[in-house]
Amino acid sequence: MGAGPRVDDIDRRIISLLVENGRRTVLDIALQVQLTPAPVKRRIDRLERLGVIAGYTTLIDQGRLDGGLEAFTELRFAGNTNVDSIKNAAASLPEVIEVFTVAGDPDALVRIRADNVHHLQEVVDTLRKHGEVIGTKTLIVLEAWRRTGPI
Repeated sequence: MGAGPRVDDIDRRIISLLVENGRRTVLDIALQVQLTPAPVKRRIDRLERLGVIAGYTTLIDQGRLDGGLEAFTELRFAGNTNVDSIKNAAASLPEVIEVFTVAGDPDALVRIRADNVHHLQEVVDTLRKHGEVIGTKTLIVLEAWRRTGPI
């Protein structure tokens, strides 16, 4: 397994600033890291090219937008199930936001967005129908917090 891309302290500061606010301007970042805009832009372009910065997104508080609920469902699979099968078990469902495969028990965490508890039950029931799923546990999110500052 090779080493990852070379990232120095300035790159890390740039990344932290973008995590805090993905709409931050190059000029603002340059002022914060005490460089001129041109080298900051080159660094951001390099980090994007290397895949360190994989993209930019907008965070939406769905509860404020349209109600509904968010939940995490733990999935347990038969012992010889491969990772692609785990991802495929959830990828076809539009309610699935993310799938995290993890070491240990459970095998995966699935982040789900549903209209209500009944809708959530339907999504979980669909996940359970995947032939290699041997168990689930669902946790409903009451409130969420996300770090937006330096990482």
